[in-house]
Amino acid sequence: MTKITWKPGTMEYPLPPVMISSGTMEKPNIMTAAWTGIVSSEPPMTYVSIRPSRYSHELIKQSGEFVINLTTLPLVTAADYCGVKSGKDVDKFKEMNLTAGKCSEVSCPQIVESPVSLECKVVNVTNYGSHDMFLAKIVAVDVDDKYLDQDGKLWLEKAGLIAYSHNYYYTLGRNVGFFGFSVCRSALKAKERMKNVVVEVKEPKIIKTESSDKFTHKKWTPKPQKKKFNGKEKFEKSKKMRFDDEFDGKSNYKKTDKKGWSSPKRFSDKGKKKN
Repeated sequence: MTKITWKPGTMEYPLPPVMISSGTMEKPNIMTAAWTGIVSSEPPMTYVSIRPSRYSHELIKQSGEFVINLTTLPLVTAADYCGVKSGKDVDKFKEMNLTAGKCSEVSCPQIVESPVSLECKVVNVTNYGSHDMFLAKIVAVDVDDKYLDQDGKLWLEKAGLIAYSHNYYYTLGRNVGFFGFSVCRSALKAKERMKNVVVEVKEPKIIKTESSDKFTHKKWTPKPQKKKFNGKEKFEKSKKMRFDDEFDGKSNYKKTDKKGWSSPKRFSDKGKKKN
């Protein structure tokens, strides 16, 4: 494998294509940004980098507030639309049928349809060439309660979050591990035990129920094999048989007329026909 060196560029993927809401409840706005992330956990700090030419740049700089709304698969069309259209020309909330919800700590709206919304207050603005980075403190987090279990734990993977990678949107893939699984002893032991697990596939059973004539699966057993026909043995056995004048009801009949069946032919020990 050989790597080729390119000139410097923004090739850090995947990224979260979040929807940044700003403005006021009376005149709200949305923009989509991928240049965002977490800066610190204590205190919780984040940032978003925006070009000065963007309409949202002006709104956020004036108010010092914005909301980061996570994007899901049902919101991917709205996220793309809000990334290419300007709030100067269209009402993006109205065009995308989104709901502007009131926040608890900031005056700008959140997107109700988003599973998680982070309310942010700007701490500092720094220019880095093409973009201005708005460093902000996360002052509140709004979570859709349908993704909470009975213990209050958030199951965000059920929301269907999407990622942005090199000009394309993607849904998240399968779970390949949890944080710290590579050094977790219990996880490693479980992995070792699974190497020796032998899966036994049992035959289905067929059980006839009283309420139905249908059958469920039952373990199949082979039919007993029939004894192979031995003509010589049958011939020798028939030679030893004796037929007397008494009809036992099991001999062959012969049809003679429409009235019924005639008496069978009777043979003596010598095989002569009797009247």
